[in-house]
Amino acid sequence: MATTKSAPAGRIGIDWAGLGWMFLFFWYFSGVTQTLIALSGVAGLQGLRQASMASALWLIPLLLFPARTRLLAGVIGTILWLCSLSGFGYFLVYGQEFSQSVIFIMFESNVSEATEYLGHYFSWSIVFAAVAYGLGGWLLWRKVRPVYLPRQMTLAACLLLFGLSMGYEAVRQYIKRDDLQRAVDEFEENIEVASPWQLAVGYHQYRRQLGNMEGLLASQEQIPPLKNLVDAHAGQPSTLVLVIGESTNRQRLSLYGYSRPTTPNLDKLRGELQVFDNVVTPRPYTIEALQQVLTFADQEHPNLYLSTPSLVSVMKQAGYKTYWITNQQTMTKRNTMLTTFSKQADEQFYLNNNRDQNTTSQYDGDVLDPFAKVLADDAPRKFVVVHLLGTHMRYHYRYPEEFDHFTDRSGVPASVTDDQLPTYNSYDNAVLYNDYVVSSLIERFRATDPSGFLLYLADHGEAVFDAPDPKVLGRNEGAPTSPMYTVPFILWSSPKWQAQQQARDFTASLHRPYSSSHFIHTWADLAGLRFDEFDPSKSLVSAEFRERPLLIGNPQQPKSLIDFSLIKPKKPVDQDADLVQQEREAKDRTM
Repeated sequence: MATTKSAPAGRIGIDWAGLGWMFLFFWYFSGVTQTLIALSGVAGLQGLRQASMASALWLIPLLLFPARTRLLAGVIGTILWLCSLSGFGYFLVYGQEFSQSVIFIMFESNVSEATEYLGHYFSWSIVFAAVAYGLGGWLLWRKVRPVYLPRQMTLAACLLLFGLSMGYEAVRQYIKRDDLQRAVDEFEENIEVASPWQLAVGYHQYRRQLGNMEGLLASQEQIPPLKNLVDAHAGQPSTLVLVIGESTNRQRLSLYGYSRPTTPNLDKLRGELQVFDNVVTPRPYTIEALQQVLTFADQEHPNLYLSTPSLVSVMKQAGYKTYWITNQQTMTKRNTMLTTFSKQADEQFYLNNNRDQNTTSQYDGDVLDPFAKVLADDAPRKFVVVHLLGTHMRYHYRYPEEFDHFTDRSGVPASVTDDQLPTYNSYDNAVLYNDYVVSSLIERFRATDPSGFLLYLADHGEAVFDAPDPKVLGRNEGAPTSPMYTVPFILWSSPKWQAQQQARDFTASLHRPYSSSHFIHTWADLAGLRFDEFDPSKSLVSAEFRERPLLIGNPQQPKSLIDFSLIKPKKPVDQDADLVQQEREAKDRTM
């Protein structure tokens, strides 16, 4: 067994420069990519900080066995370099951070797709960058030299390095989290930015989430089909599109009366749209809401999503070819259920493979090209789901610079403080960009002269310093406010489809109080589908519609459910005063 040598005769003190070169060498294989990510503005400095701490771990074997420093550094460095190439190359190609979602895409691709991908993105500049990246590591390796410390100091230094790189974060998560598994998940997420954990943790999480998803898919396959399904449009070419928004409160859309022009494109299309203005979501969280929106589950029967067909399965049973285009993160613990829904479709387009959802390189406009590709598919009957990232927090990551339109207090309630103003404005800018994306989807759809319709709704809303409580930001089911639940619900129908429907009149439906937990019945009604499980009283557009309490809250705790009408926004006492103040400010700006 090798022993720790004492410092050579004549050497006094600690070789700090030697320690520095050691650390810089190991940091290089994680820090370079994270520095590029931070400098490009794709993500913040958190990844760089986490990578720097994790890199300190590799100093330990060199301190324990200083006589073999160059050999150990070379072996470890080679492994780190090889493992880091995936993240480094992925950033060069996409300008994004490598994640377990990328691993999911990699393993879901066949050899032909992988070859086509490599051929499409291959360039000599990437090869040159990879070689230069390796050369940089080799030059640093040449600077690495043994650092000899007294035995006790060596052991103390190794314990300190282990604590900084791994131990502290592990203990912190264990103390902070409710259970061990959650603590492990958070710990893995924090070290995932560093090589080789980027691949090791990513693959481990991918396998676990894949197992969960496969279990859900297997259980879905055991669900019997709908009974006695009849399609009024059977055999007729048609394309039906469902656009799912994210975190969009309809009260901040000018289409719904908001004072700022946040939806100029949809406003122009107003004459072609059916705008339903009294729809609420049952829950203010994406997964929990869509488990009901996309299945027969609701607040009174929340677990039916496990035992009844999803909307994708319903449309497949009706003879539609199904597609799922998503700009949401693909393979994460939270999104496993959504990925399960998407995998039920015949074709999937996973666009967002970032480790961090908050990046400046992933905008919803990316859905437009795959949407056009799907529309060009020669399948006669198509059902398309487009899942947007919408106006999800943090809002300034949701739109490109040219949509940074709202920057001052014009049209802003007086209750919004100066500290709140940037966030308030960035949310409206996110809504503005969302308007561009949704209207572009409608226009591209309309340009194909289809027989069908496009329906847009958001999974839930978001409170961004809105009345009735202007201090609230975000969503909290335990302290609900109306902006968390009020969602846009907009329908565009093609002339051909309207002709087949004999110009169906929705006037009586536009103001009905409705929960999106019963959405699958409305969709079936619009699509002309009938089956034994269909309940016309739960369809927003049915003549047999029956008004029900708009239940919100956690259905696993039935006593916590309340009727949304109990938190509907009421006119603030000082609203008139606020309007007068805004008018005065506007007049002052024109003087």
